[in-house]
Amino acid sequence: MNRGGSSASASANYLLCTNCRKVLRKDKRIRVSQPLTRGPSAFIPEKEVVQANTADERTNFLVEEYSTSGRLDNITQVMSLHAQYLESFLRSQFYMLRMDGPLPLPDRHYIAIMAAARHQCSYLINMHVDEFLKTGGIAEWLNGLEYVPQRLRNLNEINKLLAHRPWLITKEHIQKLVKTGENNWSLPELVHAVVLLAHYHALASFVFGSGINPERDPGIANGFRLISVSSFCVCDLANDNSIENTSLAGSNFGIVDSLGELEALMERMKRLQEDREDDETTREEMTTRFEKEKKESLFVVPGETLHAFPHSDFEDDVIVTADVSRYIEDPSFGYEDFARRGEEHLPTFRAQDYTWENHGFSLVNRLYSDIGHLLDEKFRMVYNLTYNTMATHEDVDTTTLRRALFNYVHCMFGIRYDDYDYGEVNQLLERSLKVYIKTVTCYPERTTKRMYDSYWRQFTHSEKVHVNLLLMEARMQAELLYALRAITRHLT
Repeated sequence: MNRGGSSASASANYLLCTNCRKVLRKDKRIRVSQPLTRGPSAFIPEKEVVQANTADERTNFLVEEYSTSGRLDNITQVMSLHAQYLESFLRSQFYMLRMDGPLPLPDRHYIAIMAAARHQCSYLINMHVDEFLKTGGIAEWLNGLEYVPQRLRNLNEINKLLAHRPWLITKEHIQKLVKTGENNWSLPELVHAVVLLAHYHALASFVFGSGINPERDPGIANGFRLISVSSFCVCDLANDNSIENTSLAGSNFGIVDSLGELEALMERMKRLQEDREDDETTREEMTTRFEKEKKESLFVVPGETLHAFPHSDFEDDVIVTADVSRYIEDPSFGYEDFARRGEEHLPTFRAQDYTWENHGFSLVNRLYSDIGHLLDEKFRMVYNLTYNTMATHEDVDTTTLRRALFNYVHCMFGIRYDDYDYGEVNQLLERSLKVYIKTVTCYPERTTKRMYDSYWRQFTHSEKVHVNLLLMEARMQAELLYALRAITRHLT
């Protein structure tokens, strides 16, 4: 009698993976073979990371000096592929968490937990739950936000805006937090909190983008662990070190000849560097190219390299586990394209009007002593980091490529540099790389090994980690620029 309705209802419980063509049941739990000994990353062969750590004794010194956990954790091991950067990272993170500052030590770790929870990053949450307790945090707070002081809960709004749509932060948000009353924040305290939030949102991007494995996994038993599967096919889960790049050889990622692609990329870089010397592009044309790139980013959809599900479905499939949801409010709030369809005259952030160098640095340093110097060193380090190599090629100037990566992240957050030709982004960043960048930056929890493998097939893992460092720092700087600009407007 109600047969048609029952059938429709039953079919709604299943979906078809357009990658492997298998029928999957929604929300099922499956057992996936999991080696009991794993490397620090599900994306990078363990031997490559181990070799880097063994070769560089300085990493061990840095860990002893600056690691808050006192051990060589998986993030540090992967970052040690770039030991020079690692020192800047560990020093600034240690300063935020352990050195003299406006906030009590337990509060710093709880804020880190709140930030990581916006991206469901259980790796960082677990790490800082431990640190929170070690520094004297009240265990009851770990039951959820309803157990913490109202003052900390008041950070929820700025936490979600910074994580997903920082351009919406206004001086009114700042005024609401620093207004007089028993739950108010002083400006130095708020700057410390904002730096921590931005740091851990960006670090979540690095964790997912680099496939960082858990330090320990209580879900593993007898060599297996249970994994919840929603719209993802198991073939897209970033959880198996045994998946080699060669398994993608038959996949259609639009990369027919990756070696030829590398040569073409190097040729375009060389041509752009030569053309810049004779460039006579007008200011109007530069603005037009930015607007074009900004609007094109709308059509860079996370997950499209999987040939999987439509964007609208993808948004609906985000599942927040109970362990994470206790630390956040409004879990459905996420990234929304800055250049939304059908909207004109969007409030583009002109970088020249509020720069990190001339405005953000001095404000943050004045309110939270010395952190500005540490952050500035870290930003400069990752931006200028180069070994003058690309894959197997040496003596290569990669400046244009690094700048394109950094500026593309800022473009997605609505930040424009008047002196940058955004036409370079389209010439240097191919489609699968753009998908990867947008996913890691805006929806990091959706990153898969397949996405990581799909771009720059000839490049080393070390070079891809460098990309992730650039994306992380570009994202952190974008969040800080919006927050610090709002604080500046509150002060003036």
